[in-house]
Amino acid sequence: MLSQPEQTNQPSAEHSEGLQDSRRRLWASLTLLFGIGMSVLDSSMTNVALPAIAKDMDVSAAAVVWIVNAYGLTLVMTLLPLSAVGERTGFKRLFRYGLSLFICASVASSFAPSLPVLLVCRVLQGLGGSAIMCLFGALVRHIYPPKHMARGIGMNAMMVGLMSVIGPTIGTFILSISNWHWIFLINLPIGAIILLGVKYLPDVSPVKGRFDWNSAMLSMVTVGLLIVGIDYSSTYVWQSACLIVFGILTGIVLVRRSYQQPAPLVPVDLLQIPAMRFAIAASLCTFSAQMATFVSLPFYLQQEMSRPLSSVGMLMAGWPLGAALIAMVAGRLSNMFPVAALCGVGAGAMAIGLLVIVLAPASINDIWLMMAMVLGGVGFGFFQTPNNRVIIGSAPKHRAGALGGLQATTRVFGQTFGAAMVASAFSLSVSSGPTLGLSVGVTFASLAVLVNVIRHRQTDVSRTGG
Repeated sequence: MLSQPEQTNQPSAEHSEGLQDSRRRLWASLTLLFGIGMSVLDSSMTNVALPAIAKDMDVSAAAVVWIVNAYGLTLVMTLLPLSAVGERTGFKRLFRYGLSLFICASVASSFAPSLPVLLVCRVLQGLGGSAIMCLFGALVRHIYPPKHMARGIGMNAMMVGLMSVIGPTIGTFILSISNWHWIFLINLPIGAIILLGVKYLPDVSPVKGRFDWNSAMLSMVTVGLLIVGIDYSSTYVWQSACLIVFGILTGIVLVRRSYQQPAPLVPVDLLQIPAMRFAIAASLCTFSAQMATFVSLPFYLQQEMSRPLSSVGMLMAGWPLGAALIAMVAGRLSNMFPVAALCGVGAGAMAIGLLVIVLAPASINDIWLMMAMVLGGVGFGFFQTPNNRVIIGSAPKHRAGALGGLQATTRVFGQTFGAAMVASAFSLSVSSGPTLGLSVGVTFASLAVLVNVIRHRQTDVSRTGG
């Protein structure tokens, strides 16, 4: 017998239209803002610390990469199940528990004596991070009134971009004055401050109903098999193919099961909303383009453009800097112009910026490369805020929790798929791999433009009754 949540205990009018108390809304928005920012900062600093951890623990580079993989895989596998947990326990409670687990696991990671212990701590940290990230869409929906929603999404996009820029710098600074243990330990004071703001988050009544454990397990198996299969598709071809096939078969069983439910753990009901389908498809393409770009660029700038490592970091900072600068502007414009048009322009700017880098000669001045990177980042930020507004605004309010899980899963899956495509490009040709990888980014960005052109035309047809 399937376990279904009853769609009762709808949010009050206050929460349906966001928090009306401006003071509480400010503190709630800051709590969410810095909660998301902390998880981004942790990821970017951890990447910088990998060589130091490998040296200190005397493990190989291939082994130490699992510090990142353990966190990322746990995160993506649990986003949908934890979003369903949040609907049943309450968003505020899950945020508090997730943040507390993230802080405790961070402290444990800092004292880990060996790689296996550190990997266990990173899995726990991934669970805590997943509990925070899966609630983003739901909390934005209940914190901001409709007229302020675009601004709230823009602020969070700006925070993500800012933390992506300064994270490696902060991580490098910490390593220069101390050791890798402090990379994790710094989450303790940051997290403790964020915990003080949890009380300001909206009180949303949980839905009634048992948790669907069978769908949760099927979801985790499906996503896990697909992610691992895609990740290793260029190295272990046949084994990866088997994992992907099994993942698809499990996914088919899961989707069929979900269609029988009024409010399923895997939100197939939300994907029946046309605006949601287009927004999710476009988001998948842009995040694939983003990750393909960031995996390829270090190799491309050093091998094809002959840039020193010091210049590579500076040039790559242009992307998140551009995204952070445009995020708030894009939020305001989404109140004035059609979202499909804004998203199409943003995806187009991404494609043009990447194309300039691919076609530029090695002798080009760094200023032009930086401008191309900033253009790509501006396009990415110009796309994300309006598109996220559509995703968050299209779902019924009682499905806000499932929406957050779907949104986060789309992002992580898109990034994984983009990285896997670049890995496949490198396996085809080591010498041309960086160029092929950037071309993958251009292709995905162009697909996002196509999705938005179709979305814009269908919106025009529906308005004219055609």
